[in-house]
Amino acid sequence: MTDAMKKTLYLYILKEITVPFLLGFAVFTFVLLMGRFMNLADLVIAKGVPVADVARLLLYMLPSFSFITIPMSFLLALLLAFGRLSADNEITALKSGGISLYGILSPVFFFAFCAYIATSAITIYALPRGNTAFKTLLYNAINVRVNISLKDQVFNDDFPGLVIYVARYDEANHQISGVLIYDERNAGEPSTIFARRGTIMTDPKRKALRLILNDGGIHRVQGKSNYQLMKFDRYDLSINFDQKYKIVPTENELDMTFNELRHAIKLPGVAPNILRDLRLEFHRRLAFPFACFVFALIGVPLGLQNRRSGKSSGFSVCLAVLLLYYIVLSIGKSLGQRGIVSPAIAMWIPNLLFISMGIYLFKKTAAEQKIPIFDLPKRIIVWVQSRFSMWSNPR
Repeated sequence: MTDAMKKTLYLYILKEITVPFLLGFAVFTFVLLMGRFMNLADLVIAKGVPVADVARLLLYMLPSFSFITIPMSFLLALLLAFGRLSADNEITALKSGGISLYGILSPVFFFAFCAYIATSAITIYALPRGNTAFKTLLYNAINVRVNISLKDQVFNDDFPGLVIYVARYDEANHQISGVLIYDERNAGEPSTIFARRGTIMTDPKRKALRLILNDGGIHRVQGKSNYQLMKFDRYDLSINFDQKYKIVPTENELDMTFNELRHAIKLPGVAPNILRDLRLEFHRRLAFPFACFVFALIGVPLGLQNRRSGKSSGFSVCLAVLLLYYIVLSIGKSLGQRGIVSPAIAMWIPNLLFISMGIYLFKKTAAEQKIPIFDLPKRIIVWVQSRFSMWSNPR
């Protein structure tokens, strides 16, 4: 096979992978985004956040989706592309021309390498910066709307677990008077707070709103018969915006850059549980992008063996593999958090197991041997039909 023919073949395979990859990336991203849509719509409708700010929030959320959807889309692309090539007997034609299954791996691993680089860049650089930028913009957007939300002699329930009433609100000096607050954040012991005056402040570091109340009292009901009254000269009430607008994870290690993680791991005196979480996140950012190479080994043989089942079956196989991968990943993370295995082993367990499975599947397919799992649905159908016949025609 000449170099020109190889180049043509490789470009053809890359084209076959690229189209379903882009389609899968768009579909998976849209599906994940729909889970956050109601929160974002609430920002526009209830809080009056400008659409431009919501668009920026979407942009900052993309890294938290993309590092998942890129490997998912790559696996789906391989299943669909090689399923079609096999169904149209193009793989058979290549084999008759002296090209083995190993000979077409080069473009697959080239695409896997590109997906690996993209996923690594997102997990190491874009994801922590996107999380931080998202929280900062969300806090600023909500903080700007606080002045509009608090109006004289109007009950405000925009804050999580609180209903706030102020008789007068001096927007210029952030002073309030005639304050009534019903606090049900602790459902077992709701309380009512009265105060003659107070001040509204923001806490950018904690992403919270602070109400500093003066000359008031707290009325609290404990159980069915106990009543408690506490008077105060000064009372500091903190309202965390993340309690309501929890769209991205808030764990500190997810907001750290790769260098910050390495530095935090080396710090002396870190609590063991926090140190485990830091190491788990560190190795997760290394191991998860490598799944692109793992899916390359699995996707090609599964796509070729699943050739006659159509695109819907390709989606089903893709979801089944992804579900199994994330189950193993969750088990590994749980073992790492409990200290049963080291964080490195915990995060690399899925890749090691799936690489072994991928090598087995690839060798079976290259030797033109049927993978037993694809005969399982047919066997189940035959077994059900035989049982049904026995029940329908009893002797």
